Amino acid sequence: MSNSPSTPPSTPQPSGSGNAASWGAVPPVPAPPAGMASGRKPSRRKSWLTYGVTALVALVIGAAIGGDGESGGKDTSAAPAPTVTVTRTAAAQAGEPEPAVTVTEKVTVKPKPTKKPGPATTVAGDGQYLVGEDMRPGTYKTAGPDKSGVIENCYWARTKDASGEFDAIIANANLQGQGRVTVNKGEYFETNGCQEWTWVG
Repeated sequence: MSNSPSTPPSTPQPSGSGNAASWGAVPPVPAPPAGMASGRKPSRRKSWLTYGVTALVALVIGAAIGGDGESGGKDTSAAPAPTVTVTRTAAAQAGEPEPAVTVTEKVTVKPKPTKKPGPATTVAGDGQYLVGEDMRPGTYKTAGPDKSGVIENCYWARTKDASGEFDAIIANANLQGQGRVTVNKGEYFETNGCQEWTWVG
């Protein structure tokens, strides 16, 4: 096996005459440093112009979004709902008795008619009484004159009216002991100095 001698790569030789060299190929261009697309520095004016345009676009978009809530003239926010109070009976806890149900019942009770007090069946004291209103019609009896009185007899009279005139007298008597008298409705009965008169029928 024979080793062939290595030959150095050929270098381009200048062609041409005189001192001016003429290259048959374009000389290599060195690569730009990292971070730069070309050998020129970016312009500050261009970068400020880019930032300004971006800020202006953002401002216009923000104003358009913010203005949508006020441009319609309608309030789209929901009005507050009215407050509703609900009363519920709390359920009994475990182990506790259920609450008793309260029932309200309206009952109308008619009062029993009370009997009007009728005319009295006894007459006590001196005075004039209308039969049928002040005293019950019928027969009354008395034990006689009042023991505490000075006079030893008592007087009674049946009259047509309460005038006190002599002509109004229907019947009368003076008693020194017990006595009876029957009176009718509409008459007046007068007694003076007698004990209590009691209705006997």
